[in-house]
Amino acid sequence: MSFLDLQGKTFLVLGVANKKSVATFTARLLIEEGAEVVLSVRSADMVGPVSKLFPDTEIVVCDVEHETEIAALAKTVAERHPVLHGMVHSIAFADFSDGMKPFHETNKSQFTQALDISCFSLTAVANHLKDLFDDDASVVTISISTTRMASENYGYMAPIKAALDSSVCFLAKSFSGFSNVRFNSVNPGLLKTSASAGIPGYIDSYLFAEQLTLRKSAIKTAEVANAVAFLLSRRSSGINAQGIVIDAGMSINGFDGEIVKKVTR
Repeated sequence: MSFLDLQGKTFLVLGVANKKSVATFTARLLIEEGAEVVLSVRSADMVGPVSKLFPDTEIVVCDVEHETEIAALAKTVAERHPVLHGMVHSIAFADFSDGMKPFHETNKSQFTQALDISCFSLTAVANHLKDLFDDDASVVTISISTTRMASENYGYMAPIKAALDSSVCFLAKSFSGFSNVRFNSVNPGLLKTSASAGIPGYIDSYLFAEQLTLRKSAIKTAEVANAVAFLLSRRSSGINAQGIVIDAGMSINGFDGEIVKKVTR
């Protein structure tokens, strides 16, 4: 038996978009561990590409901006799977079509749309699935390593991730009133994903962050998926309402000697 003991258990993974996404790495790992996985994608156009990545896996379409689609997702999953042992929420969206602006110039409609998709969707989906979750189910969302570092090229998404981190705590407390369902987040440092590639100036920040890690090697998406799988398993039963930082020590290495030398000499 595998240490994680996920064989035969059923998990819903939201947010599979392409081969580089955290959701993709996580779903693949869960399948390797013998779990049954249901994938949720945002639009019908994504079913074809995702089915090529997961040819034998069930795919459901759900745009989390619409409550009716979330309700339909819950109904569809319930018709085919009597119990869910966990859920992975790996959804984030921000409209930077107007370019990156100083935070005080943030567009309200863009901010609220990003908040709805990237943060509130966790609460909305969890609520619709509450009667389907196993009593000891585990829900994991993907945040970021820190929401206190004001990176210009991350725009308004850090405050939204801060709201997501807070939602994890409140959902854990709320669900504890009627179940043992756990809510946690995995908070990675900078990753090389297709989504991040679209952020202006991201590659420079990524390369800088890589040098700040203690190992001088960037975080791998597979490392994030490993942490997600652990939190989904009963091996992490004592962990609830927490954010697990995956940053290879970056957060404690702001005064790295080599980087200090490059700046001062």
